[in-house]
Amino acid sequence: MKYVRGLVNLTRRMPMVTWLVGSATAIWVLFCVLVGMPPVVIVLLPLVVGGAAWMINRLVNRAETSGKRQGVVLASSTAAVVIVFGLIQLIPYGKDHSNPPVLAEPEWSSPETRDLMVRACYGCHSNEVEYPSYAKVAPISWMVQSHIDEGRGQVNYSEFGVSRGNYRETIEVIQDGSMPPFYYTMFGRHPEAKLTKTEKATLIAGLAATPGLGDNEHRGDKGAKSNDEGDDD
Repeated sequence: MKYVRGLVNLTRRMPMVTWLVGSATAIWVLFCVLVGMPPVVIVLLPLVVGGAAWMINRLVNRAETSGKRQGVVLASSTAAVVIVFGLIQLIPYGKDHSNPPVLAEPEWSSPETRDLMVRACYGCHSNEVEYPSYAKVAPISWMVQSHIDEGRGQVNYSEFGVSRGNYRETIEVIQDGSMPPFYYTMFGRHPEAKLTKTEKATLIAGLAATPGLGDNEHRGDKGAKSNDEGDDD
């Protein structure tokens, strides 16, 4: 309760700081939700920045007037953001943009089916990921890599019949619009993944005719083909 009362008193003494910090936090959370940032990053990063700001504020000379004190707090917060942003760039997660080898793919019913799948799904569900330029900067790089890791863990069309996955749900998730997820194309990202109604219908028809994806009489491992046998790419 002592800390809560202290926080309340601080907000009363420094309304400008409270408003700026609150607004920045709300914008950060909204942005993270829209782009699909991992929840741990949404919560942990502001806490780290806040802790760094508190430490910096303790190190600098405290001003006598509330107006000057607000300036010190704002300067400390800004410095904390810059320092933490610089330090997180040293974290290696999300910096290795190499792809594992392609082991096997479905026997696509047509080259067009594969092309549409590459556009709509291969950004996270394959070993042929093309990393965007912004994936080099943390914490965005963490978000991109976490999506790829999660996507490959669910379904990897470059390891069809080799690794386990919910391949039978491919048509269903495309039909209901859950794939690709809304945040994948947010803010103009991955425009190629936005299929028209005609392209979506063509893709679903092609998947229905692809062994292991649309024909329940075939197993995924029977429909797989290795790269050595050649594919349409």
